[in-house]
Amino acid sequence: MIRHIIFFRAAKSEDARAVRDGLRNLQSIPAADRLEVEFNCRMDTWSDEVDVVVYGEFADEAALAAFKAHPTYEATIKVVKPLRDLRIAVDYQAPG
Repeated sequence: MIRHIIFFRAAKSEDARAVRDGLRNLQSIPAADRLEVEFNCRMDTWSDEVDVVVYGEFADEAALAAFKAHPTYEATIKVVKPLRDLRIAVDYQAPG
């Protein structure tokens, strides 16, 4: 299984909800086994740079590639990219 985690910060704090809501469109893409899009709860006192977190689980690299090739993915990028100033992505093979 591939875990796909992305952190976003809105360029303007008032756009954080629009970033989250825009990213939630990704949940309609069937290639993901699990996809969560939520606000950062900001419980960590060391860091508060992230507004929105996307957490996804994919069967394999092909499923992640299919997710990124889906038309909804491209449409979501067009909506969200102008609203954010930080995007950090991490993909890793889950153990086991």
